Amino acid sequence: MSTPSVAQILANRRIGFMLPLGFASGLPLALTAGTLQAWLTVVGLDLKTIGIFTLVGLPYTLKFLWAPLLDRIVPPWLGRRRGWMLLIQIGVAIGLAVMGLTGPGDRPEWLGLIALAVAFLSASLDIVFDAYRTDLLLPAERGFGAAVWVNGYRFALLLASSGALVLADHIGWQQTYLLLAAVMGAGIFTILAAPEPTLSGAPPATLVEAIGEPLRELFSRPDIFTVFLLILLYKIGDAVAASLQTAFFIGGLGFSSSDVGYVKGLGLFATLAGALTGGMVMARLGLVPSLLLFGFFQALSNLCFTGLAWAGKSYAALSASIVVENVTGGMGTAAFVALIMSLCDHRYTATQFALLSSLEAVGRVFSGRPSAELVAVVGWAQFFFISFLLALPGVWLVWKLRARLQSDSDEGLAPAAAAL
Repeated sequence: MSTPSVAQILANRRIGFMLPLGFASGLPLALTAGTLQAWLTVVGLDLKTIGIFTLVGLPYTLKFLWAPLLDRIVPPWLGRRRGWMLLIQIGVAIGLAVMGLTGPGDRPEWLGLIALAVAFLSASLDIVFDAYRTDLLLPAERGFGAAVWVNGYRFALLLASSGALVLADHIGWQQTYLLLAAVMGAGIFTILAAPEPTLSGAPPATLVEAIGEPLRELFSRPDIFTVFLLILLYKIGDAVAASLQTAFFIGGLGFSSSDVGYVKGLGLFATLAGALTGGMVMARLGLVPSLLLFGFFQALSNLCFTGLAWAGKSYAALSASIVVENVTGGMGTAAFVALIMSLCDHRYTATQFALLSSLEAVGRVFSGRPSAELVAVVGWAQFFFISFLLALPGVWLVWKLRARLQSDSDEGLAPAAAAL
């Protein structure tokens, strides 16, 4: 049976909705992470306190705990996936507005608690977004679908980081958060127009089934603990390098918020090119070779920040580092998302995707404080070199599991090709 052409994979309504939904997924993450970090740096909080604020992302690590509820409970509107998407996205928009109205002030812990609530809602939104995407896309579309999703996701990250930094210098932090909250709220129109999934399994009959069966099915697979380790380590180098990146640019090198914001805007085009190129490469090479190639590129990108630390306040070096990071990050994330999608049972998509993606989030959430301590001991250049070394074990695990991962990918491809 022939493999679908690139045009056949791209030219459908399912792929088109990946862009705005990916955007809605990425916007709140940036506003509770890097952009919040910049705000706290500007108002003068110390680096260790900022490191503690990275724990705001804890819900992204624990979201598998309440994912079974989103598999089991079907809202009375729009169906099991889109109903939850609508309700939670409204909550995220309101939460971002409250963050803007509160601000750090004299009691930054209040802002931290509100940001934690927004992160909880955002993690819940990711649960249903991930399940919707996995249920909607055919296996042959996963590489391109993930690439388009990454484009939307990374565009949101750039808007809520570089765009927010530039806006904050002109209209203030409060107005910036209120404006982006309104952008988040506008995304509900996409959910209303989005198509229903065709591959979604029936909801679990009971909450006990919703909790137990996804785990039983997952843990019955061969080499599952090695697969878990791969998911944990594949993007750990990126997570460590990114944990204090904004503080490095502003506090370590002396760039202004606007400097960083404008230069990060260049990353938008690099991300678009990287993710779409990654999708095309995946269509030709397959999942496993792409994971190997993109994982190695991700590791190398961290060395750019070592060079930037040596170069000092160089706009050219800053621009080059951000562009390379966005190209390789877009490619690696597209392959990584496709990997997790290939591992999910459609009966329990929300729970299994949440569990697997939570493993990757561990590195992103818990790397902040140790990274701050490490920078204090070894300095910025050595810190980013260590992040490069941390990225290599994940690439080795892809090689070790290559037969298993290729088998999973091949099993899903033939039916999808027939469907197209």
